[in-house]
Amino acid sequence: MTRSSTTAGAFQQAQLPVQAKLAAAWTSFMFLYIYVDYLHLYKPGSIDEILVGVVHEFDTGPTFVALALTLMAIPILMIMLSTTLPARVNRATNLVVATLYIPVSMYNVAGEESWTYSYFYGLSIGLEVLLLAFILRAAWTWPRTTRATAGRDLAQARV
Repeated sequence: MTRSSTTAGAFQQAQLPVQAKLAAAWTSFMFLYIYVDYLHLYKPGSIDEILVGVVHEFDTGPTFVALALTLMAIPILMIMLSTTLPARVNRATNLVVATLYIPVSMYNVAGEESWTYSYFYGLSIGLEVLLLAFILRAAWTWPRTTRATAGRDLAQARV
């Protein structure tokens, strides 16, 4: 009887394309982003402030709503863009957007006057920043093709 060099029953590691990893990370980021906003509504006084038209000391007029939609739409679009943009543009876009969203995530704690919800904010910001760091790492370490392979691929694409 022969023995294989691999452990019996070992799982084969599937290699996901970078685009799939990025889309999954942006999807996870969006779920977390949305639920942090939703769970914030359970904080005493949050709904009362919304009812009088104030969020984080900003009036909830058309400018606020448009800005809030923009802040939500960008990561939502990154899910789709991560799977459809060409590699060079995709990499650059993910690096720029993830870098810009680190301070956006940290802004959630701005204006907090007590430490009552520090665990909530610490956990939510920490998880968001970890996901953004994963996106930055995945985009930064995007595998490159060698010049010979790239030239052959380009020639095949022209045929």
